[in-house]
Amino acid sequence: MTAAEQTDAPLTGTGPASDRIVDGLRRQILTGARAPGSRIVQEDLAREFSASRLPVRDALRRLEGEGLVRLVANTGAWVESLSVHECTEAYLIRERLEPLLLSLSAPHLDDAVVDRLADLAARMQGADLETFLLLDREFHLLSYAGAAAPSIEEIVRRLWNSTQPYRRAFAVLVGVAESRATHAEHTLLVEALRRRDPQDAAHVLELHIRRTRVELARHPDVFDTD
Repeated sequence: MTAAEQTDAPLTGTGPASDRIVDGLRRQILTGARAPGSRIVQEDLAREFSASRLPVRDALRRLEGEGLVRLVANTGAWVESLSVHECTEAYLIRERLEPLLLSLSAPHLDDAVVDRLADLAARMQGADLETFLLLDREFHLLSYAGAAAPSIEEIVRRLWNSTQPYRRAFAVLVGVAESRATHAEHTLLVEALRRRDPQDAAHVLELHIRRTRVELARHPDVFDTD
C-alpha cells in the first residue's frame, strides 16, 4: 500500500464519470478539504467533474455506503458528521472489531509487511500533521491485510472513514505527530507482530483506540452540535 492509497482515492482523469467523482470527492472528504456537515450541491459537483447529474447521484450513493456522505431524501447530500455520542459509539465498536481483525491478520503478515509497518512507524515520528494522518491510515489498514475477513474489513473501513475528521481533531488536540505515547504504541504493535503474538498486538491496539476515544469525549466542541 502506498501513501496515495491512504485516501483510497487514486484520482485520475479517465474512467467512468461516477468513478472519477467517487475518487475525487472521497479524497476531498478524507483530506479535510470538505468539512463534516458541509452541504454537497449536486449541480456544483457535476460542473466540477464535467459530468451529468446521473453519475453524480450514483457517486453520492456509493460514498454513502462508504460512510463518507449522508443523503437525506428530498433534501440533499452532506459530508458525514458525527455527534460526540455517535463518535464514541463508533470508537467503542472499533475497540472491539479492530483488535479482532488484527488478531486474524497477524499470523499471515510476512516479514516484508512487518518491515513496511516498522518503516511507516518511524516515518510518522516528527512528520507534519497531514503526512502523519496519511501514514497512520496506511499503517493500520496494512496491518489488517492478512485477515481473510471481508465483512469485518468493510465495517472497519467505513468506521475509519466516518471518524476521519475526528482523528484529525484528536491529532491537533494532543499534537499527535510529536506524541510519545502514540509512537510508543505503534512501536509496540510492530514488535508484537514481529514476534507473531496476535494477542499482545490486539491488546496494544485496543488501548491505542481507547485513548483516542477518551480524549475526544473530553472535547465535545469538535463535534457537530445539531
